Amino acid sequence: MTRMVTSLSALILSIILLVSGNAFLMTLLGIRLSIEAISPDIIGWILVCYSIGFVLGTLYVHRIIGRVGHIRAFAVFAAAAAVTSLLYPMAVSEIFWAVLRVLSGFSIAGVLVVIESWFSSRATNANRGALFAVYQIVFYLSAAGGQLIVNIGDPANFMPFSIAAILLALALMPLALTKMEAPVIEQVQRISIFTLARESFSGVAGALICGVMIGGFYALGPVYATLVGLDVARTSTFMASAIVAAMILAWPLGRLCDRFDRRRVMFWIALVAASAAGGVGVLGAENAWLLTLLVGVFTGLSAALYPVAVAITNDRMESTRIVAASATLLLSYGVGSVIGPVVMAELINLLGPKGLFFGNAGFLLLLALITSYRISHTEDVAVADQEHFVPAMPEASPVLAEIDPRNSEFHESPEVEEMHEEQRQAS
Repeated sequence: MTRMVTSLSALILSIILLVSGNAFLMTLLGIRLSIEAISPDIIGWILVCYSIGFVLGTLYVHRIIGRVGHIRAFAVFAAAAAVTSLLYPMAVSEIFWAVLRVLSGFSIAGVLVVIESWFSSRATNANRGALFAVYQIVFYLSAAGGQLIVNIGDPANFMPFSIAAILLALALMPLALTKMEAPVIEQVQRISIFTLARESFSGVAGALICGVMIGGFYALGPVYATLVGLDVARTSTFMASAIVAAMILAWPLGRLCDRFDRRRVMFWIALVAASAAGGVGVLGAENAWLLTLLVGVFTGLSAALYPVAVAITNDRMESTRIVAASATLLLSYGVGSVIGPVVMAELINLLGPKGLFFGNAGFLLLLALITSYRISHTEDVAVADQEHFVPAMPEASPVLAEIDPRNSEFHESPEVEEMHEEQRQAS
């Protein structure tokens, strides 16, 4: 394990710098837009542009990488993300910032495809699970750490944006100096969302509504915190605790998914998360500790909807279609992350800050109803026949699905394994 982490130290350092810088910037933008007294519905439209750019990036950056190579493509994408960070404070314009969010989302998608392709190239049947776990732990801790550095500097001035740009630019250096052989990126195949929904409607619905929840909360959580009177320090802690909760709850929920029927687990996750969201809407931010607890339960359970949706879908897939199905579920999540900020922003505009959580509660109750209907009208997969649960993460590119430990039985052909071994020896 130690040897594997050491061999991937350049990749891990780049991930830490990239993810922390990007998470920091996302929260910073929400706070700055609130300071500028821009209405929540306009903020929602501006911030949703990141998700649009990210989805477009996962679909098209392979062409750029294939044309110029991994290192050059990584340099271009990381530099573009850093430049957009510097441009925000130069002109506070809704249209200008919306365009920058599209470019930022596209660039971050490109960077993640490059990094995750390198991770995938190092995966073997023996280390796939450990590699997958290392990536997720590093990603979540970096995202939480990025929230905490929002405390540095006044969001109303230029310096915090410069710090975000510095982190994103520094992410260039470890990979630019790496001696690792560049992997081969193949276009990830997809099943259409409608085809997949016919085979696993609960899985597609779970991924979509998870995107609505997480996309809406990470975009508008800082706006909610500002509107209810939290200062910058408490806002950063508020957002960081939500990310940590998602990481902590992944393991116990995974245990439940391996012991019980997964659609019933999804039903109860949606129901409890809806109750927590409704509690925040009713109680507001009067009690800081209770607010943090309820938001942690809401975000932790909402984030778990995606891996549960993947598990439900994979239980109904042939092993050779798992990667394609995972890519389609990521696309479904991406569609949800576009819907979430727009709908939640409109609800905040109509109902005030509590609209964010009442809206989330409504979507979660809708998922509970869908899941309940599917349980009563379709056959369950026997618990003994379920695939082992893996806490998959949606904040990634489709390439990451290739190192899912559930792929170990079929993903590595002798030729691919030999190619990967040659790359490892060369580096």
